[in-house]
Amino acid sequence: MEQVTTEEHWDEIIEPTGKLLDLRLKEVWKYRDLLLLFVKRDFAAQYKQTVLGPVWHFIQPIFTTAVFLLVFHSIANIDTDGINPILFYMSGIAIWNYFSSCLTGTSNTFVANAGIFGKVYFPRLVIPLSTVLSNIIKFVIQFGLLLVVMIYFAFKEGHFYFSISFLLIPLLVLMMAGMGLGLGIIISSLTTKYRDFAVLIGFAVQLLMYATPVAYPLSYIKGKSYEWLITANPLTPIVEAFRYALFGKGSFDAMQLTYSGIFIVLALFFGMVIFNRVERSFMDTV
Repeated sequence: MEQVTTEEHWDEIIEPTGKLLDLRLKEVWKYRDLLLLFVKRDFAAQYKQTVLGPVWHFIQPIFTTAVFLLVFHSIANIDTDGINPILFYMSGIAIWNYFSSCLTGTSNTFVANAGIFGKVYFPRLVIPLSTVLSNIIKFVIQFGLLLVVMIYFAFKEGHFYFSISFLLIPLLVLMMAGMGLGLGIIISSLTTKYRDFAVLIGFAVQLLMYATPVAYPLSYIKGKSYEWLITANPLTPIVEAFRYALFGKGSFDAMQLTYSGIFIVLALFFGMVIFNRVERSFMDTV
């Protein structure tokens, strides 16, 4: 009896990327439904088995603002460039929290998701992208709190600033997302071999906050010996521009903001290249 063999046809064959610059960004777009599922998962996981749930997003900036008021305003007596101290600190905390959440969330992509990566294929870049998008929800909550406080002081002081500069806010948030994603995926690629980076990242983010004008205005460090360090920080123009967009006061430098934009593009490019290279063999080291 003659055995009949049938040839199998596959819809898609998954092969390793051969080129270093083959980032497969179109493939990420094809998996956008999975991306949204991960966003929902990340947001829900933050409140699972918690009593207060999303209320924690209000508690954290309120308590941090109270500490900054005590330490930097009452004790250190640092001026806030004519901006109400509460609004000054809350605005800096809101934009900084978004960056730090994106950075810390994406920096352990390979280690935290090794179990999923080893079982099923999908573009690995989907995971850090979902982290960045889910943190936008947290930012919107804290930004909403900031707007409520701004409206309160507007009625109390009889003045509310509103300008076309508000249109800068989405751009600045996008820049912070790009910065957090770019640096985060670089760190996540390094942590597959060097676990020390995972230990140091939390401490490094705290130090970076003090090298960024979150708790003090840029004018405060003018003429000081460490001014170059603060101005060289690509996060500085973004934080300053964010306050300028909200209150029309503080420092806004288009050239410095362009410098930040160039830094972000380079961080994203090199981050995706390194990420793409590491994802092909990271299971052997994680």
